[in-house]
Amino acid sequence: MITEEQFNEEIRIIITNAIREDVGDGDHSSLACIPPSATGKAKLLVKDEGIIAGVDFAEKVFSYVDGELQMESVINDGEKVGHGDVAFYVQGRSQSILKAERLVLNAMQRMSAIATKTAHFVDLLEGTGAKILDTRKTSPGIRALEKWAVKIGGGENHRFALYDMIMLKDNHIDFAGGITAAISKTQAYLRKTNRDLKIIVEARNLDEVGEILRSDGIYRILLDNFNYEDTREAVKRIGNTCLTESSGGITEKTIRKYAQCGVDYISSGALTHSIYNMDLSLKAV
Repeated sequence: MITEEQFNEEIRIIITNAIREDVGDGDHSSLACIPPSATGKAKLLVKDEGIIAGVDFAEKVFSYVDGELQMESVINDGEKVGHGDVAFYVQGRSQSILKAERLVLNAMQRMSAIATKTAHFVDLLEGTGAKILDTRKTSPGIRALEKWAVKIGGGENHRFALYDMIMLKDNHIDFAGGITAAISKTQAYLRKTNRDLKIIVEARNLDEVGEILRSDGIYRILLDNFNYEDTREAVKRIGNTCLTESSGGITEKTIRKYAQCGVDYISSGALTHSIYNMDLSLKAV
């Protein structure tokens, strides 16, 4: 997994690029009609229900745009919200508040939707012992925000990107000449490059599970598109040799049944790619 320093750098890059994209050479709407010295106060108004996420991110955005803006949080990340709730207040230069407004709203609306969906999946898994994971099926350029939102919603992060974990999927296996060859070449590569990366290997059927188990040093076996019966059998065969993960088209209707098969993790791209933004507004007070 990535370090806290790497994560913070990703957030800094997101904010810098988003402000560049949105503001360009100036917020001319505000520059045209609001004096630079004018000050004001605004509130983040919730017009929906769910789990709020992005409050801490909003504070980072306001600080980046104008270090003199003052934000007062009323509701913290991860808390339930409803219609009419106020998540925070921000006050300072009016031009600065307006400059930051769209980035704050865009991020918080999406992050809150992801956190809300993740929390729902976490509830569905309650009592099973399985944990929900996100995937790399994220929006280009804002992966750190979306994975942050999954954590806020009570889920866990899978690998962040291609560089922080080895994941041998079907195409890697086929291009490498089979499971055993792919694992052997991977372990040789890690030794040669002196890298300490966990290895996950995807299995498409029970025969492939057996072949994976003949190699040592595997952190987790990913059971891709298995049915319930084969998932239970795979978990039984794997035992305590390594961790298990179910993936592939798992929905809120099927997730608990897969969890009851005994897997350690269930990964779902739907946490980040199939959500509807939470309705939020930044309103002058």
